[in-house]
Amino acid sequence: MLVGVAVSISSAASAESSRFDWPPTLELDHVLVQTSLYTRHFNPQPDHTNQQNLISVELHNPHRWLAGTAWFKNSFDQPTWYFYAGREFPLWRPSDNLTVRAKLTAGLLRGYKDERQDNIPFNHYGIAPAALPSLGVQWGRFESDVIVFGTAGMMVTGGIRF
Repeated sequence: MLVGVAVSISSAASAESSRFDWPPTLELDHVLVQTSLYTRHFNPQPDHTNQQNLISVELHNPHRWLAGTAWFKNSFDQPTWYFYAGREFPLWRPSDNLTVRAKLTAGLLRGYKDERQDNIPFNHYGIAPAALPSLGVQWGRFESDVIVFGTAGMMVTGGIRF
């Protein structure tokens, strides 16, 4: 499945390469506020929680680049921050009001600590790099994503654009 997502993202990126604006402009197009709706661990452990209570804010520019921050409870109920940047890749637009898209973000995670510090790779001093692919839909001002977090699990989010 992830290979298919990567191929789709790559194809979308190729099709839009003429529209890539590098470096990204600091022009604001919209803000997306999201929350977690559902979480599933691929190999659940007794100490895992599926109640992440995520709240995130993303700032998007007109060229589909984004920057954001998210606060959530990690799998071990520890308060965690994700500071990130990324890009959206439109995959299919069946109507003027509906878009299917992929998104890739990368940034830093802070919050896996103490005995849980080694549960994510490269976690030094409580901060670790992360990259999160997702597939989602935008319907008018509403958006929903399925975010895959490594081999650990996935989360469904819902949000609204302003």
